[in-house]
Amino acid sequence: MAPLVRRSWAPCGCTPILYQRTQSHQKVSVIAALCVAPNRHRLHLYFRLHPGKNIKAPLVKDFLYNLLKQLHTPLILIWDRFLAHRANNVQSFIRKTPYLYAFFLPPYAPELNPVENVWGYMKTNSMANLTPLDLNSLTQTTRTHGRSLQRKQNLLRSFLKHCPLSLRLA
Repeated sequence: MAPLVRRSWAPCGCTPILYQRTQSHQKVSVIAALCVAPNRHRLHLYFRLHPGKNIKAPLVKDFLYNLLKQLHTPLILIWDRFLAHRANNVQSFIRKTPYLYAFFLPPYAPELNPVENVWGYMKTNSMANLTPLDLNSLTQTTRTHGRSLQRKQNLLRSFLKHCPLSLRLA
């Protein structure tokens, strides 16, 4: 829960002080999808927070199941090679689910993943210098900033444009 310290402001001669809990290794894991509507006019950011947990295959499978339930449309996944994405039960879920297709990005290519840009933006802008004192406040702040980001179409579009991937299907 250590803050990502960015530039800050303080009166002249007063050093800004960020208070934090030391030796706290608590975290909030996040799983997300940046979805492009079939008509390419709108983007949607779907995310789920998991305080104090690591993302593993059952959480990925549950996220995909709920995403399919909400979208009611065929879904093409383009995701990184995270271990939970490649797990056998996730891959079998994808094979058994009609209208769900998955493609992997090349290894070690976070610049191709627009969701990485989402988290990078949140960490370095809206949540910079944040010093939560407990897991609940970190979770609530992350949820608040994530929901705020969901409403910013131009910003979501910029995350996609920043990736050198094309939206056109061959």
